Amino acid sequence: MSAADADELLAIARTVIRQVPGGRIDDPTMLAACRQAAMLMPASLRGTLREFRRESGERGAALISNLPVDEPSLPSTPGTSTSVQRFGTVPALLLMMIAAELGEPVAFRPEKSGALVQDVVPVQGKEDFQGNAGSVLLSFHNENAFHPYRPDFVMLLCLRADRDRVAGLRTACVREVLPLLSRESRAALSSPDFVTAAPPSFGTGGSTAPHAVLSGAPEDPDIRVDFAATKPLGPGAEQALEELRGLCEKVAHTVVMHPGDLAIVDNRVALHGRTAFRPRYDGADRWLQRTFVLQDFRRSRIGRLGDGHVID
Repeated sequence: MSAADADELLAIARTVIRQVPGGRIDDPTMLAACRQAAMLMPASLRGTLREFRRESGERGAALISNLPVDEPSLPSTPGTSTSVQRFGTVPALLLMMIAAELGEPVAFRPEKSGALVQDVVPVQGKEDFQGNAGSVLLSFHNENAFHPYRPDFVMLLCLRADRDRVAGLRTACVREVLPLLSRESRAALSSPDFVTAAPPSFGTGGSTAPHAVLSGAPEDPDIRVDFAATKPLGPGAEQALEELRGLCEKVAHTVVMHPGDLAIVDNRVALHGRTAFRPRYDGADRWLQRTFVLQDFRRSRIGRLGDGHVID
């Protein structure tokens, strides 16, 4: 984003805040204002988002830099795993406006109380947790790989970087992996010989019915896997999963995010994770805000929270 475009976005977000004073992100009035405001965003940004929605490319991910996150007004980094953003702030409204160009913002009722904008922060005592509250290496995964209505896109907006500037977002796309996979592993990964457990944040326990890791068009398949939660059901499936894991590491791309960086991951074809980092729990730790997007929310079982879309 150019400085001029960033200033324009900041002005648009602040206008929405004035139009809906004290407005909740999940409120229909606020979401309607964000959809209208999205049409005023710089044409270059809107064009980039629409092209990415149509075709997410070989990497299945995009990085937009220099978004205005209103750093001087940021409070201390939250320190709890349940932290969310309920009210209209500049970063949260940017996420909602950008989501409107990609589809519809959604949340999952059992996770972080169904908030549309969620904080991704390290939590003291959960360093080894394989999830957004941890700070050890976070293994590659599709977001909510266990769920039948997984997000189409995952958006991660950096508000504050870690002090050491070592926490890197990692992505790996099946489009780069596929040519490297053996024929045997392609066949095994396309068979329903895997189960995936729900993450602890959902509190549901249990696992999915057997499913394939690769599905759809053989030449451009979707991928469904969480290397911390997906288990093979036989030796052939186990070998294929290990080959896939190794190839994801081989093609991985890593970016250390800075304030104002927005990563968008096509959750249908790309996995994401994070390198390890060391939190200090001093109010200045790494802070991302996250929003999920569905292109077609009618295909899921939707409950309502205002006009926000919350998946049961």
